[in-house]
Amino acid sequence: MGQENPREKLWELIKDIRFAMITHQHEHGSLHAAPMTTANKEGMNEDKNLYFLLGRDSDLARCLSTSSAINVSYADPNKDSYVSVSATGSTSDDLALKEKLFSPMAKAWFPDGPTDSNLQILVARVDFAEYWDVKENKLVQLFKMAKSAVTGERPEGMGEHREIKL
Repeated sequence: MGQENPREKLWELIKDIRFAMITHQHEHGSLHAAPMTTANKEGMNEDKNLYFLLGRDSDLARCLSTSSAINVSYADPNKDSYVSVSATGSTSDDLALKEKLFSPMAKAWFPDGPTDSNLQILVARVDFAEYWDVKENKLVQLFKMAKSAVTGERPEGMGEHREIKL
């Protein structure tokens, strides 16, 4: 990865993707996923956390009390960029953090603003991330896949796949 800062690289990949899918283990053992909006406004600091506004009464909030392992996945099909983040999830009632992360859009879910009694912050402490980032245009990709189908060989140079340890 050279001299890249792993947090900055991860933020660069996800900052413009509006929704993430957060997968968690349900209390019955099965995996469940829900779309959520990343609340970080300025990237990821030294704390390596992604933040989400979470309803205290949500399925995810209840399940975090028994299993803190979560996966946060991002996809931008238009840019052929995909990110999978393994994280440890916890909740926070820190009012200063709620005020910092609250947005006008969140008022639809939390009408009383940052002091809404149902509002918690989901803190996703990033342990590991993996990404796939294709730089070539669609026509080049299609050509490589067609060539691969004819030759039976795996297509070369279809993009970048890296792992990031934070």
